Amino acid sequence: MSNDRLSGLLAEYEELEARLADPAIHADQAAARKVGRRFAELTPIHKTAHELTALRADIQAARELAEADPDFASEAQSLEDQLPLLEEKLAELLAPRDPNDAKDVILEVKSGEGGEESALFAGDLLRMYLRYAERHGWITEVLDSQESDLGGIKDVSVVIKTRGVPDGGNGVWSRLKWEGGVHRVQRVPATESQGRIHTSAAGVLVTPEAEEAEIDIDPTDLRVDVFRSSGPGGQSVNTTDSAVRITHIPSGIVVSCQNERSQLQNKDKAMRMLRAKLVQHAEEQAAAAASDARKAQVRTVDRSERIRTYNFPQNRITDHRIGFTAYNLDLVMGGDLDATLDALTTADRAARLAGEDHLSR
Repeated sequence: MSNDRLSGLLAEYEELEARLADPAIHADQAAARKVGRRFAELTPIHKTAHELTALRADIQAARELAEADPDFASEAQSLEDQLPLLEEKLAELLAPRDPNDAKDVILEVKSGEGGEESALFAGDLLRMYLRYAERHGWITEVLDSQESDLGGIKDVSVVIKTRGVPDGGNGVWSRLKWEGGVHRVQRVPATESQGRIHTSAAGVLVTPEAEEAEIDIDPTDLRVDVFRSSGPGGQSVNTTDSAVRITHIPSGIVVSCQNERSQLQNKDKAMRMLRAKLVQHAEEQAAAAASDARKAQVRTVDRSERIRTYNFPQNRITDHRIGFTAYNLDLVMGGDLDATLDALTTADRAARLAGEDHLSR
């Protein structure tokens, strides 16, 4: 445990506390939100450090009393037994953490190999995430979606965010960052007439949502195209050119949105997606040699690149990154993802305490 680092973080906590007490900062909601999130991240460290200081003072007092009265020796020993647990807790809190943990996310689900069955499974994954968000009291907003002919999902983008400042700095990203990758399903499809088990896949991308202040986008770097919205089978569902496609020319990143009837609303949502992708793109370029955040997500929606398998006949879910298996797939698809995500979080914490950057995603 680095005393210098701890002192620095406690000093930062005091500074942030003073800034939040100043009414002037609340005139700038973006700045207040940023300071509030950082303050929430440091609060558990501040609380645990003060508990540790108080415990050490109590141990010292009990030892001094025990010298005069042996009856206090058992109390001193009881207090000393608590010390390693509290020191370990503080060490975990001080371990390097993901700087995006407090952020909201843009989650994308895309159908892949398997045709219509893949699109139906992508729809099941979307419902799973929406139910998980509901369990945690998070807010969801669909930015864009394209349905398949049978009511599945070809491609959908959803913002998932916390209400207010996330507790302890643990926002939506801290939980759902593990979901990026190829998800494989094994089941008898609704389209299968002979009862055979099929294997297909859908892809998930998870990106921390970026604030406008985080990135400066030059309007001259953008090509904005408008077109008519389309539904299943490609039929037009709007009589005006309200759908928007934005291409960021320097990076080649393309985003589109067609859910709203207003071209202005679609452009606003597309820009939110573009900001998130550009911030992530910049982070990856800055650490290209070591970064595997995006590369380890969906390169191609191919069954061979799976991170997780959903086996319906066996009611089994398996996360291949950490060898986690559970036989409660029915509950998981209903939004009960916590056991799987807890296992991934525990593995990540162990990796960080061991000096590794993070659990490979």
